[in-house]
Amino acid sequence: MLLLRAVLLLLVLPTHGQDSVTEKPGGLLPLAKGACTGWLAGIPGHPGHNGTPGRDGRDGTPGEKGEKGDPGLVGPKGDTGETGVTGVEGPRGFPGIPGRKGEPGENAYVHRSAFSVGLESRVTVPNVPIRFTKIFYNLQNHYDGTTGKFHCNIPGLYYFSYHITVYLKDVKVSLYKKDKAILFTYDQYQEKNVDQASGSVLLHLEVGDQVWLQVYGDGNSYGLYADNVHDSTFTGFLLYHDTN
Repeated sequence: MLLLRAVLLLLVLPTHGQDSVTEKPGGLLPLAKGACTGWLAGIPGHPGHNGTPGRDGRDGTPGEKGEKGDPGLVGPKGDTGETGVTGVEGPRGFPGIPGRKGEPGENAYVHRSAFSVGLESRVTVPNVPIRFTKIFYNLQNHYDGTTGKFHCNIPGLYYFSYHITVYLKDVKVSLYKKDKAILFTYDQYQEKNVDQASGSVLLHLEVGDQVWLQVYGDGNSYGLYADNVHDSTFTGFLLYHDTN
């Protein structure tokens, strides 16, 4: 340590003649006022404390606009808004192209059942089916001329009627369905006169049911008559068939 200090002192000592004058052309210059002769430099002191911070400088000029950033994440779906007002009805559009022709349908089956028959001679036997053997119409053969009975082959609603010529005797005729009298007709004969008696009814029949006419009562009420100018007829036909 002492050696270091001695070296420093030698370095700062003035050279010969420097403490008196400085030579200039024309003479010697005096020493600067206040200058010490033969002075020695001291040891450097410790660094001072940091000073207080200065005031903030002025704002700098705005920089250039940066590049556009990446899109942010999609936010959650918002609530459904209120329904808007119904718009005005638009103009009618043009007719569309006609569709293709459909397949032919099945032929509708028409149910038929009918007959119309008449007497060919007087009736003299009571309480048995009257045999109408004069056939006007019996295409389906549902009426049996040998028994005088109509046989139901199609279930449904039927209409039956009869028109009787009354001559020589009173007439009591009844229409039967399955051995039960359904309709009764009585006509009193007027002497030397030809009279008429008739009746009609709607009946629902099932397959196998039978319908016929016969004279009822005692044997004196069989005045049913027919000849070449007078007829007694029995008619029936299906109005509509059952669908189930």
